[in-house]
Amino acid sequence: MTTPDFNLLLTLDALLEEGSVAGAARRLRLSPSAMSRALARLRETTGDPLLVRAGRGLVPTPRALMLRDQVARLVQEAEAVLRPQQEIDPAHLVRTFRLRASDGFVETLGPALLARLAVEAPGVRLHFVAKPDKESGPLRRGELDFETGVIGASTAPELHTQALFRDRFVAVVRPDHPLCEGPLTAARYAAAHHILVSRRGQEHGPIDQALAALKLERHVTTLVPGFATALALVQHSDLVATVPELHCASLHGDLVRLPLPFPLPGITLALLWHPRLDADPAHRWLRRLIREICAQPPYA
Repeated sequence: MTTPDFNLLLTLDALLEEGSVAGAARRLRLSPSAMSRALARLRETTGDPLLVRAGRGLVPTPRALMLRDQVARLVQEAEAVLRPQQEIDPAHLVRTFRLRASDGFVETLGPALLARLAVEAPGVRLHFVAKPDKESGPLRRGELDFETGVIGASTAPELHTQALFRDRFVAVVRPDHPLCEGPLTAARYAAAHHILVSRRGQEHGPIDQALAALKLERHVTTLVPGFATALALVQHSDLVATVPELHCASLHGDLVRLPLPFPLPGITLALLWHPRLDADPAHRWLRRLIREICAQPPYA
């Protein structure tokens, strides 16, 4: 079966609209001779003269009159398909987005994000999804629209990323904890009883490496998989949790955060999404909104 030349639809539309070879040629920026050749191809393809001489002009045949509206509609639809997407109006957007983020991100920035959505895009629903790991599979499979996190070795290389803000680790203790009295030194910090946070159950991390450089080793009492769990344990014990400051914006029970007494590199929280969504106007709009929310200090 011969593949039809869909460019002929544009030519036919111009000819039927203009009613002349010269007018159609000007409209499509072709020479009259090229338009004449295109008309000949149209006649051969359709098996109909389409436009016939009547005095000094051309008049459409019955077949041409029957095709005129259909051809015009097809051309408009094709142009709409190939036209770049227009920016959306958030006020009329109806859509559900799924964002995988840590509890700290949701607790700290979620309220402001949902408040903006309620005002600017009441038809948009944002579902926060639990983050049990850092695997990129859900983004690749289209199960998520966004993810927030620290870019690491397990991050898929094709993902698009946008830095949101820098964060730092702090020590968190209950009020009246011994570490609250007097200057906090690296030795006093290491000697305290600690909660180690590790999603994968690893017993050493960047904090232990930083202490080892000072020939110190912290006393780890227990290991938990998440920062929220660590803060809950700190609330009713003499344990110390070292967590990103993002998780301290809404500390429970007036827990006290203390700057670490030794150098530890900060972390950059980023927004991640799959390339298939990069040009989507609604997705692009929500990315801008998330960046605006995160541009404000996430903690006091």
